[in-house]
Amino acid sequence: MIRDYQPADFDQLIDAWLKASKLAHPFLSQEFLDKEILNIRDVYVPNTETFVYEHEGKVIGFTALAGHEVGAIFLDPAFHGRQFGKALMDHAVGLKGHLELDVFKANQVGQKFYFRYGFKAVHEHMHEETGNMLIRLSYIIE
Repeated sequence: MIRDYQPADFDQLIDAWLKASKLAHPFLSQEFLDKEILNIRDVYVPNTETFVYEHEGKVIGFTALAGHEVGAIFLDPAFHGRQFGKALMDHAVGLKGHLELDVFKANQVGQKFYFRYGFKAVHEHMHEETGNMLIRLSYIIE
């Protein structure tokens, strides 16, 4: 079930995020990940529309939207391949229609998901904080 994020979801949301991040972003330092946990709590979640996927009473993933920007979509890797991530993206598309996002060029897990979903690459640019390249993706309902 997809529902609005509640503050009580934070620990489970972070657990799913960290597991997914370590799988998709092995190139990111633990220091960066630790800082991002604080950013998620203090900056990202309060300033986005955040939705969680609750499965059997546990938050297994989430998406955070800032207008038409997908700021985050993460799913506990134990649930990959079971259509939960697609359901989160379908929810975002249903709310916003056209979507855009950045994905690390080295994130093959994320790219596979986004391209299969129908996103198209627009351009590449540098993630200043980490020095890693990002690919800007766009999804347009046709």
